[in-house]
Amino acid sequence: MKFELSQEFLDQLTDEIGVKNNAAISEKIGQLHPADIADVMENLSVDQAKYIYELLDEELAAESLMELDEEIREQLLKLFSPEEIAEQADNLDSDDAADLLGELPEDEIDEVIAQMEDREHASEVTELLNYDEDTAGGLMQSEFMCANWNWPVDKAVVELRKQAENVEKVYTIYIVDDEQHLKGILSLKSLLFASPETPVREIYKERDLHIAKTHDSSQEVVSLMEKYDLVSLPVVDRQNKLVGRITIDDVVDVIREEAEKDFQMASGISENVETSAGVLKHTRSRLPWLIIGLGGGIASSQIIKGYEGQIEINPSLAFFIPLIASTAGNVGVQSSAIIVQGLASKDFQFNGIFKQVGKESMIGLLVGFICSVIIFGVSYFLDADINLGITIGVSLFLVVIVAAILGAFIPLFLNRIKIDPALATGPFITTANDIIGLTIYFIVAYIVYL
Repeated sequence: MKFELSQEFLDQLTDEIGVKNNAAISEKIGQLHPADIADVMENLSVDQAKYIYELLDEELAAESLMELDEEIREQLLKLFSPEEIAEQADNLDSDDAADLLGELPEDEIDEVIAQMEDREHASEVTELLNYDEDTAGGLMQSEFMCANWNWPVDKAVVELRKQAENVEKVYTIYIVDDEQHLKGILSLKSLLFASPETPVREIYKERDLHIAKTHDSSQEVVSLMEKYDLVSLPVVDRQNKLVGRITIDDVVDVIREEAEKDFQMASGISENVETSAGVLKHTRSRLPWLIIGLGGGIASSQIIKGYEGQIEINPSLAFFIPLIASTAGNVGVQSSAIIVQGLASKDFQFNGIFKQVGKESMIGLLVGFICSVIIFGVSYFLDADINLGITIGVSLFLVVIVAAILGAFIPLFLNRIKIDPALATGPFITTANDIIGLTIYFIVAYIVYL
């Protein structure tokens, strides 16, 4: 049954924490999913969250800890001793344990690892900490099931049963040689239907094997798993030795984090921040692009000031300045959003980039023509001034075309110089098109009223 967090539930839980009614608290919390427990803890004070946390069994506590918002988890970990953190790490998969320890100060990580009881698990976690968190090595976990291709089926079954004790979710059985080189995958159906003495090398599948290298970026991993609809992906080192696997839940986390980052950048937030972050961090993340937008506004005002003569000739020109600026910005954002989406999904090959820019240009021509005809009719109807109608109609036509082309080129340029193209869909493109749009508008007005 789906759990719905309510204020009434939180109030009752707070009261029970106050009187230390552990039995009632355990009854309310103990049967919930770790993600639901994390939601509850995030809506309590850190001390109250720690009180609840200590009432959970070890495995549920560890899983709930990893479901917490990162900043809340950091606050909670400050209340734990190295021994308590080590206990939680022992109950987590190696990738989650590495993520947990990666959030600790450097001098505390070694102390926590030294306190871990499962030395083999501690060694695996230590190895994972050597990889950058944005690589396949940083995403993978060391728990997986594999069989040697020289084993007969009956031995493989026995060995896989032993391995299954440490693997929470079994998606694929990997096949390796004596040097741990990845050779292929084995389906459960093939294993069940094979005779006990059959060598594994005769029933495993080599084709359709997709792998990631430890140094591959997280974006490459996401693209690979999305393209081939994979639920798990084996990871090999530079010698093609199997060292881990990446599961779909870890990839979903990466996709969500990237989407949040891109959305924030498109909104003019220069760094990834959580909603629970402090005022100063939020201010620091928003201020750079606001200052850039402020500079764009100053530039726009100077453009208007430079063409005061045209406005004096026909003051009605001033009424349409917001229309020109907003249309330019909107068209540019639409075009850049399409290009950014294509770059993110790798839909563009080298020969497809110019095709897409040409397509956006044609769209700009068509949209610009329709909008200019409409605005010409509206302005002429309102003012009965043919010159004003021509000025606005021609300006809008040119502005839309230029904005569409810029919206396509800017993200491609940013991507080429290794800057996240998501920047192009935010204040950057809007500010640039405002300035260019107003310049075009007043140049056309100057020519028409010359």
